[in-house]
This record gives sequence, C-alpha cells and structure tokens, in this order.
Amino acid sequence: MNTKEKIIRTSIALFNLHGERAITTNHIASNLGISPGNLYYHFKNKEDIIRNIFSLYREHLSTHFKPLDTEFEPLEQLTKYLDSLFDLMWRYHFFYDNLTDILARDGVLKKQYIEFQTDLLEQVLSVVIGLRKSKVIDITDDDAKELAHMLKMTVSFWTPYVKARRMTGVLEQQDIYNGIVKVLMLFKPYCTDLSEDKIQSLQSQYQRLADESLPSIA
Repeated sequence: MNTKEKIIRTSIALFNLHGERAITTNHIASNLGISPGNLYYHFKNKEDIIRNIFSLYREHLSTHFKPLDTEFEPLEQLTKYLDSLFDLMWRYHFFYDNLTDILARDGVLKKQYIEFQTDLLEQVLSVVIGLRKSKVIDITDDDAKELAHMLKMTVSFWTPYVKARRMTGVLEQQDIYNGIVKVLMLFKPYCTDLSEDKIQSLQSQYQRLADESLPSIA
C-alpha cells in the first residue's frame, strides 16, 4: 500500500471514529507518522481527501449495483445488493453523518454528489422494475418510482438516524442488520404470493443476526 492509499484509509478510520468535522490534516499526518508536507504532496487539503473517498464510494456502488440478471434467483441478488449497500454504509458512515455540512463546504463535491444521486436513483428503480418482472413484487410504474425513492432515502439516512438516538453516538454492527430489516419491510406491501414467504424469511434471517449482536435501540 502506497502513501496515498494509507492517507485515504487512515482518514476514513479517523473520520468514522471521531467525526469528519473533528479531524484535520494534521491529525491524519500525525496518526500516520508523516509530516503535513508529505500529506500535502498527495492531497491539497482535507476536501481533496474527501473527494477521493467519495470517488471510492461511488465506484463501489456503480460496480455492485447492477440490474437484475434474469438467469439468477432475484431474491438472492437482492440480498447481495443489500449486504453490499449496508457494508458500504458501515465503511463510510462518517459521510452520511455529516453529509449536509460536507457538501456545503465543497461546491465541486456537491455537484458530483447530486449527479451521482440522480444516476443512483435510476439504478434503484431498475432493480425495482427487475423484481416486478421476476414476479417478486406487483407494483405500478408510479409506485415503483416512489418505492425507489423510499429505498434510497432509508439507506442514505439510516445510520445518522440510529446514531442520533443513541447517547454514545456510536454505530454498532447490529444496526446494519436492523437497517436491512427496515428496507425489506418496504417491499412487503408489494409482495406476490410467490415471494411473500421468502421476503419474510429474509427479514427473520437478518433480525436473528441483529439479535445475536449487541443490543440496539433501533
């Protein structure tokens, strides 16, 4: 791992642990045991670091959130999507926690974020439509668009919602499983007779994982 990659990894860890707002480039350099000048050789400032982190986040979503493949079982693919999404939220939860402030400080990043969210909504909608074609859900075109919005909002704001309700403000692993349970709940009103039991089984599976972890208030 080169120095630039170490700076990115350390920044993510520190931002997640202490909050992005509390961490400066000096903190990052000190934690790595390098000089601030060495850090600035690779990145102009903290905003530059965050833009690079966002690029990794965007690349992960773009590569892991493809349309449903009709040759494979749709709910297995949905499970992989959800696992991947919430793993991403775990790895980059600082970004969700302080999103408004981060974007307000960086107009370039905000433009990139808005453009990406538009593309991401289309990706989510394509998954919803794919589940309809696979007879997993029965939903109108208008409701499919609204469901896509609700899914995206739930995923985007789940971790800050949980942390705001906890005195410690610390995100736990069981919170990720609980988030998946909440997302699956959004599909239930649209389930077909063929998929209702399978969706319920998936919910129970993730609920067990949550219950086996540390207690959560969510």
